[in-house]
Amino acid sequence: MIGRLQCLVLDCPDPAVLARFYAGVLGGEVDRPDRRWELDRDWSTLHLDDGSVLCFQRAADHRPPRWGDPEHPQQAHLDVDVADLDDAERQVLALGAVRLHDAGGWRVYADPAGHFLCLVRSPRG
Repeated sequence: MIGRLQCLVLDCPDPAVLARFYAGVLGGEVDRPDRRWELDRDWSTLHLDDGSVLCFQRAADHRPPRWGDPEHPQQAHLDVDVADLDDAERQVLALGAVRLHDAGGWRVYADPAGHFLCLVRSPRG
């Protein structure tokens, strides 16, 4: 195991609106303070009762996905907590990931199918 799932992140035009929508569907607490991320107009969260977290990220030119239409693909990525970014990077690269971006506390990769995956330095690490 390289790490553990931190959250599922959904791109959207208005993070707070989508967080409230999913709170209505799934319950949970919108924008509970959490040291793993900052809350602002571009980022909102939903902490579910089972410990899962959904996050909502503003995408300036958001184009909603359309089922079965590759011109409007699904827009989501996984954030994975890791204790050591360098070690985790070596492992995901060995599995076939491609490094796309280094933001200091997290790094962005494409999985073998091109979906985004972020390795995030765990606050416990």
